[in-house]
Amino acid sequence: MPPRAHWGIENRLHWMLDVQFGEDACAVRRDHAPQNLSLLKKMVLNLIRTDTSDTAKASLRRKRKRAAWDDDIRMAMLGIKPL
Repeated sequence: MPPRAHWGIENRLHWMLDVQFGEDACAVRRDHAPQNLSLLKKMVLNLIRTDTSDTAKASLRRKRKRAAWDDDIRMAMLGIKPL
């Protein structure tokens, strides 16, 4: 492994969680809640990164906002077909 390869992890995951999800500012501190919330944030980040339903080249922030605002977009990201 090259000497600075570990920075790829920092830049790809931890920095993204800090900036996009505000993980460092999170006030959840009791019991297993911090681990559970961190796991959910990582799952959402992976879902947004692997989303192919939207053909527009949008930032992660924009994709996250669009999924929060629109049920159809969120269902498409999760692979859920409407009835």
